[in-house]
Amino acid sequence: MDITKKRDGKTLEIALDGRLDTLSAPLLEAELRKDLDGVNTLICDFTNVTYISSAGIRTMVLAQRLMGEDSTVKVTNAGEVVREIFTVTGLADLLLADE
Repeated sequence: MDITKKRDGKTLEIALDGRLDTLSAPLLEAELRKDLDGVNTLICDFTNVTYISSAGIRTMVLAQRLMGEDSTVKVTNAGEVVREIFTVTGLADLLLADE
């Protein structure tokens, strides 16, 4: 998985490319832990994410916890497969940005 990051003040935007699964989720978690200090908005561009596993979902929820109560994590440009996974897990309303 490739991860591209851009920070603007308290907003961190990341773009992911590939599968967010058991192998790649720890890499994303490590990158987020390095960059979330002082961030209150995390925007995740999933344009090129083809699949997300429970490990990937855990990483997204962990990011929210690391940032704190008054923070926002939003996934943008999720494809049909990823959107369905978020819907089935009950996280669509929490994580998917209105597009």
